[in-house]
Amino acid sequence: MRVRQFDVAVAGAGPVGMTAAALLVRLGLEVVVVERNATTSDAPKAISVDDEALRVYQWAGLGERVLGIIVPGTGTRYYDAAGRPVFQARAARPYRFGYPFKNPFAQPDLERELMAHLREVATVRMGTELLGFTQDAGGVELKCGDGSLLRARYLLGCDGGRSTVREHLGVGMTGRSHQDVWLVADVLDDPHDERYGMHHGDPARPHVVVPGRDGRCRYEFLLHPGEGAAGVPPSFSLVRSLLAPFRPIEPGQVERAVNYRFNAVVANEWRKDKTFLLGDAAHMMPPFAGQGLNSGIRDAGNLAWKIADVLAGRLDESALDSYETERRPHAEATVRLSEKLGRVVMTTNAAFAARRDRLIDRALGTPAGRGYLEEMRYRPPQHYRSGLVTDGGGAVVGQPRVFDTGQHRTTMFDDAVGEGWALLGVDVELADYPAATALTQSLSPSVVHVATEDRLPARAGRAFVDVDGGLDTEFAGYRGRFVLLRPDRFVAASWRPGDSPDLFWTAERKALS
Repeated sequence: MRVRQFDVAVAGAGPVGMTAAALLVRLGLEVVVVERNATTSDAPKAISVDDEALRVYQWAGLGERVLGIIVPGTGTRYYDAAGRPVFQARAARPYRFGYPFKNPFAQPDLERELMAHLREVATVRMGTELLGFTQDAGGVELKCGDGSLLRARYLLGCDGGRSTVREHLGVGMTGRSHQDVWLVADVLDDPHDERYGMHHGDPARPHVVVPGRDGRCRYEFLLHPGEGAAGVPPSFSLVRSLLAPFRPIEPGQVERAVNYRFNAVVANEWRKDKTFLLGDAAHMMPPFAGQGLNSGIRDAGNLAWKIADVLAGRLDESALDSYETERRPHAEATVRLSEKLGRVVMTTNAAFAARRDRLIDRALGTPAGRGYLEEMRYRPPQHYRSGLVTDGGGAVVGQPRVFDTGQHRTTMFDDAVGEGWALLGVDVELADYPAATALTQSLSPSVVHVATEDRLPARAGRAFVDVDGGLDTEFAGYRGRFVLLRPDRFVAASWRPGDSPDLFWTAERKALS
């Protein structure tokens, strides 16, 4: 039997799997996607995509397609026990990553767009169940339900909370399933037209309302004991009674209604040999932070370029261990935040809710407290302290608009700098570039001079200059330094001319050691 060879096999054609596949193809790899279902899902599960995730779609060449299906959102509005709006959580710096902050969408729309793209650029095997796989030093061999065999250098398990890949690897999950049962209803022809989600901290019936496009709306209600069981479809009469304070509803206007419990679990291992877990296969969380799908997209954005660079010979294969090293702490912190928001905002304890509301009122009365709440400073930061980072690295760089003297036009930072590594000299002397480029040449970075404070040195070669304050703000802390920027726009290292950071993860450095 002929076994077809691919660079990467992706198990699961949900949003995370298809995002990872699209990124890998964009980076020049041959990809096969294997999905047990015959079609993409028509269930509107995830409903919010954030600015960081939209930046990943831009990187994958899908920015315009995804923008066509979202509501450009403005965050989340929180309501107290009496139903009064108390504050709205927004981005601390609007448009820092080049996109609106938190954007409602319908998952079936996203899946259709991703699938339409992948059918043009990758091999897609829908209706094909993954029965099992074996691994060796050269890669992974997949046994499919149709009798075919596939071989790939790497396998990505993006097949959801009941992951076949995770089960086959024998990897367990740590955490817990919450006992509260929530009714989630996605409805049509809804009058809500707000561009923000609404979290109501009413202890008598905590609930969430998230308006979408074209009259869609998501309602989530905490059920009282005896009103419903997880996994048992709710009756239409229950849906109608819960929606009665908001709108009348007919059966044909209910797109989906389910009862379920939330999980807060993280896989004990994210990599075994040539196989990796991403998205719900690696971590599941309550929805109160709106980060379930977005965390999976971050996984894809962290791992795809590393695989491409290993296969291209720029990185040593040991660099792939950094996927879990970098992503796990943030995923675990996001799970904890989601649980905490559920306990605090969605409490059913009236005394606790009253105390919560008093504390929030007090916090909003101070600049620091208002900033903490309205700018969502309680969210775990994306900053790597280990992994593929060294001296002065670990922070993410935003995406300001820049004037690119090489292209003679204003454009978004990521489009200007390109898809791979970048070496940026921020207000450094031109004579210092040869040593820095020699140090990083094995990564084949684009080399750009970043000029701040309204300056443009003569004979600078290609340079980025500020047009609206964003570039100066992003690189203010790096003035007089070189910045080595990873393909995912995190800083790998920054150093002053004359210094030499240890780029220990490169294939060249490993060969010398």
